[in-house]
Amino acid sequence: MSYVNNIRMFVRVYELGSMSAAARDQRCSPAVASARISELEKHLGVRLFNRTTRSLQPTENGRIFYDGARKVLESIDEAEAAVMDVTQNPRGTIFVAAPLGIGRRFIAPHVPRFKDLYPQIDVRLRLSDRSIDVTAEGLDVAFHLGLLEDSTLKVRLVADCPRVLCAAPDYIARRGNPVDGAALVADRHDCLNLRFPGAKEFQWNLLTPDGPRRFEITGPFESDDGDVLTGWALDGRGIVMKPIFEIADHLRTGRLVPVCTATPPMATQLSVLSQHRRLKDPKVRLFTDFMAAHCRDELRRAMAGLKD
Repeated sequence: MSYVNNIRMFVRVYELGSMSAAARDQRCSPAVASARISELEKHLGVRLFNRTTRSLQPTENGRIFYDGARKVLESIDEAEAAVMDVTQNPRGTIFVAAPLGIGRRFIAPHVPRFKDLYPQIDVRLRLSDRSIDVTAEGLDVAFHLGLLEDSTLKVRLVADCPRVLCAAPDYIARRGNPVDGAALVADRHDCLNLRFPGAKEFQWNLLTPDGPRRFEITGPFESDDGDVLTGWALDGRGIVMKPIFEIADHLRTGRLVPVCTATPPMATQLSVLSQHRRLKDPKVRLFTDFMAAHCRDELRRAMAGLKD
C-alpha cells in the first residue's frame, strides 16, 4: 500500500497546493509528506512539482499524472466500498464538516451513538461557520445551513429552517422595535451580521408583501461565528437574524424578542452535501441517514411550541 499512499499524498498536495496542508490532511508530518512525493517522483522518473521556499506548483507531468492518479484512488475507494457493502461490515474513517450551531447541537451529541452502532467506523468532525469546499478539503459529508443556488455536489435536503429577526428587550427599549425592513434601514438599527473573509455584501433577504427583497443593513459588529452574534444580541447590542431552532429557548423566556415581524426573513435549509462517488460508500450512506434522521428529530423538538 505504500505506493497507493504516495499517490494519495500526491493528489492531496496537488489539490491543496501546499505540502504542509496535505500533511495535516493525511495526519502526518510535512517531512513524511515530502518524502512520499520524492519517492513517487523517483519511481516515475519525473518531477511532479516545482518547489521553492515560497511556492509549490505542479509541473506539466504533475498535471498529467493527477487525472490518472485521482481515477486510480476513486476506483480503489469504490472497490473497497463494494466489498464492505457485500460483507455488511463497514469500516474506515468519515470526514465530516458542519456549521458551529448545527454541529454542536445536532451532530456532535450523536457521534458517540453512531460509533456504538458501527464500532469500526471512525468520525473526524470539523465545526466551522466558514464556507467549506467539500472537494478541496477531502470531505465525505458536509452539513450546510443556507440556500444553495448551484452545486456540482450531491445535495440532500434534511429540513426547512424558519428564521427570525430578534433583539433583547433592552435594545428595543433603547432603539425601538422596527416594524419592517424599511424601518430597519431608515432608522439605521445596529444589525449583527454573520460575515466571512471575502464577503462583500451587508444585506438581509426579507419577505415583503411584494415578494423577497434585499435590505442593506449596517451595524458596528460582525463575526464569522453565529453563536458570538447570539451572545451580542442577548447583551442588547443589536438585532440578529437567526434560525429559530438556535434561539428557541431565548424566545420562550423572552430574553430575545422578534422584530420586523411585517417582513420576516426567508426560511433557510439544512442540507447534506457530498461528492457523488462518496455516496457509493456504505459507511457514508449509513452516517448520512443516521444524522439526517436525528437532525430532523432535534429540529422538531427545538421548534415545539413556537410559531414559524
